Amino acid sequence: MTTPVRRRMRSSSVALGITAVMASNLTGCASAEESPDYAAVCVDPETKERVDDDQCDDDGDYNGVGGGFFWYYLGASSRFPAVGSTVTGGTFSTPRGSIQRGGLPSTGGSSVKSSTTKGGFGGSNRGFGG
Repeated sequence: MTTPVRRRMRSSSVALGITAVMASNLTGCASAEESPDYAAVCVDPETKERVDDDQCDDDGDYNGVGGGFFWYYLGASSRFPAVGSTVTGGTFSTPRGSIQRGGLPSTGGSSVKSSTTKGGFGGSNRGFGG
């Protein structure tokens, strides 16, 4: 007499649930509690002076030639200057990580992280990505 072999059936709902969780992790969407790694302010590279963010429309990095205004990237723990003040401690080269371009108060502040608008779907981040 042979013992019947039990077949194990997998639930398709478990597989779908796992797939949905994996897909949401891979899309890179920021949750409402996450802050970007970097924030950018618009700067005149000739004077290193912050200008209104509306002056920047170029997503390219400043390479030392040409005129115009470019994004200047500051780390999340950096202090950021008021419009009209000189920028320091950042770079014109686009860093790796999540970035918020613009949106920091024109009056300056203590740190990028404490002043950034929270990300996620429907957030008001201008150019949040990375």
